Amino acid sequence: MAEPQPVAVIADTPRAGLLLKPLRLQILEAAREPRSASAIAASLGLPRQNVNYHVRQLARAGFLRRAGRQRKRGLTEQRYRVTARAFLVGPAALGPMRPDAAASADTMTAAYLLTLAGTMQHEASRAWRDAHAAGQRLPVLSLDTELCFHSTEERARFADALAAAVTRVVAEHAHPCRGGASRASSRPFRLVLGCYPIPSPPKERP
Repeated sequence: MAEPQPVAVIADTPRAGLLLKPLRLQILEAAREPRSASAIAASLGLPRQNVNYHVRQLARAGFLRRAGRQRKRGLTEQRYRVTARAFLVGPAALGPMRPDAAASADTMTAAYLLTLAGTMQHEASRAWRDAHAAGQRLPVLSLDTELCFHSTEERARFADALAAAVTRVVAEHAHPCRGGASRASSRPFRLVLGCYPIPSPPKERP
């Protein structure tokens, strides 16, 4: 039995709309391990017929897959399991309302950073899907760390030093992608760096 993939990105509007319903998210959560529609309904305290309808819709859209049958009280029930352990709604699902980095004139804004994050999610998910279909491993690099600054001056010095260091490393170990022969003879990669204040955890209600 195939294991669920770590994450799946939803790139089309109809599938995103089908998924974003509280009950369907509860069904997916309940189906992290193989379970029948009746078992899911019992765990949620809902009528089996109602849950069974949503299970069929989720399976038809590819959010659930068949995971074998089981006999219970003289009946044979079809079991289902999620196709991914987590789902992301990609920017492409928003159609013409998706963010576009080229439309932002100010690169030193949170809006531009969020747009870049959307572009990275969209491109990385497509590249991962294509590599998976070809039976290949996608070459990626991820860096994630938390750091603190005691003043705006310290943060500004860090930003200048980081930009200089990245520029130097790129110049020493990579080549500019200008299209034409350059792209034909090499594989283009996108490097995105972002730094932002970590939001405070939500306050617990008394």
